Amino acid sequence: MEEEVLGKAYDARLMRRLVGYMKPYRALVAVSIVFLFAQSLFQVLGPLLTRTAVDRYLQPNPAVIPDFLNRLLPDDAWSGLARIGMMYLAVLAGNFACEFVQMYVMQYTGQRAMFDLRREVMAHLQHLDLSFYDRNPVGRLVTRVTTDVDVLNDLFSSGLVNILGDVLVLIFILAIMFSFSPSLTLIMLGAMPFVILTTMVFRRAVTQSYRRIRVAIARINAYLQEHITGIAVLQLFNGEERSRREFARVNDDHREAYKDAITAYGWF
Repeated sequence: MEEEVLGKAYDARLMRRLVGYMKPYRALVAVSIVFLFAQSLFQVLGPLLTRTAVDRYLQPNPAVIPDFLNRLLPDDAWSGLARIGMMYLAVLAGNFACEFVQMYVMQYTGQRAMFDLRREVMAHLQHLDLSFYDRNPVGRLVTRVTTDVDVLNDLFSSGLVNILGDVLVLIFILAIMFSFSPSLTLIMLGAMPFVILTTMVFRRAVTQSYRRIRVAIARINAYLQEHITGIAVLQLFNGEERSRREFARVNDDHREAYKDAITAYGWF
């Protein structure tokens, strides 16, 4: 239990340090959030227009249509459906434009932040003692500077943004559902404790799997670097078969870690 608490505290400190790399690009992040907010609105407008088309023309029920929409839409069914169709196309176009701008700006910002991180890591490596490189394989260090930084870029440019976007969409959906039927919305929310509990279990399982994946990738790169560099000595002493078996074990660990992560996602 104590180790889990310490691990969470370490993750929180690490996240604060990583977010610090985004501070020089606050303006770009703000632009991305604005377009993310607009995109979330567009995503909930589509179902509302479909509902309006059904309740206004296909299965008329004017009582549930807001007054401003009743005044905006014509009485003729074909004209009204055509107007709603044009509005729906406009919503799709707006959603596409907002998603494009948001993704472009966030990917650009993530790459700039990762550029700063790589530069800082490289500068740090150049100031370490030579004894450090005697204790740590070069392949593992290369993994830390390359693939691990790429994973952090995915966290910045996709993970955090997707979480925020999903939260905004859920908030808008719940607000609309409460305005339509508070009792039915509360019944639906009765399943939320089970969803939250399942998510917590999934997060714990997938976190362990991804940590094993990062360690396994570092071991693979370190093993390949050492053996490719020393391939002449390896062949000189006929160590190919032993090397093949050792690499198979390292590769198996990587595969099993990925399988555990895939299994967790499947159950979730």
